[in-house]
Amino acid sequence: MAIDNKEEINPIKLIFNYNNIFYSFFYDDFSGCIHRSREYALNYVYSGEMILDNGNEQIKVRKGQCVFIPRDHHITMYKKTYNGERYCGIFLMFTRNFLREMYIKLGYNKKTISPEKPSNSVVILPDTVELESLFTSMKPYLNPEVKPKDEFMELKLQEGLMTLLSIDIRFAPIMFDFNEPWKIDILDFMENNYTSNLGIEEIAHYTGRSLATFKRDFKKISNLTPEKWLIIKRLEKAYELMQQGNKKVVEVYAEVGFRNPSHFSTAFKKHFGIPPTAVKEV
Repeated sequence: MAIDNKEEINPIKLIFNYNNIFYSFFYDDFSGCIHRSREYALNYVYSGEMILDNGNEQIKVRKGQCVFIPRDHHITMYKKTYNGERYCGIFLMFTRNFLREMYIKLGYNKKTISPEKPSNSVVILPDTVELESLFTSMKPYLNPEVKPKDEFMELKLQEGLMTLLSIDIRFAPIMFDFNEPWKIDILDFMENNYTSNLGIEEIAHYTGRSLATFKRDFKKISNLTPEKWLIIKRLEKAYELMQQGNKKVVEVYAEVGFRNPSHFSTAFKKHFGIPPTAVKEV
């Protein structure tokens, strides 16, 4: 596991990683970030507000609330001030190695775990004495000058997992499922996520495949490479937005998944034979 590690400091945000427990401080209202946790996690909001957007709905997590975030769940996470208070929160990340150790330590290897599972989606957890006790004990480390020992953070991760299981034992078959993720339909996933600026390796992971397996499976459904498929899909969407939505290049390129306007303009002209600025003239 990672040790005490200052991840990022700038005038508007401060993030510390203490053995896979992240303390976050955000000082503005524009700190949206794409969060794609490959591990299960709990996120507790001490102050401010966190908005989780999965593309279909927005979930607001406010002061004193804790949310469960599933592994491989693609969401946009916005951390904002609320009622005049900056965002401060704690993110507990449960790695697969940690969960394997706890699976044995808690004796689940000797138990029959019910196959029944709750919905594998973002869930705001109910207030419990255990949750309150856990995060109250972690409050002193909101002070960046107070650095906890690795052993203490390990214990807090254990307490966090046990607290989650005490809230609903049906989390056990989710957390202690060590099988490889199920392969999901490639085209279905890409159709729903092609504007998300995901790389091919990330897409492979989210569809439950290695990069090599993903490319091999993609050949079975398209004559294009996955990279070419993504570019064409994004360009076609951009053309539609500019032609029907009266949008400009600077408004469109990032919206459809391109990282810079120069790359977008070059690819657009190569595919359509005209620069994007000429779309309205067609």
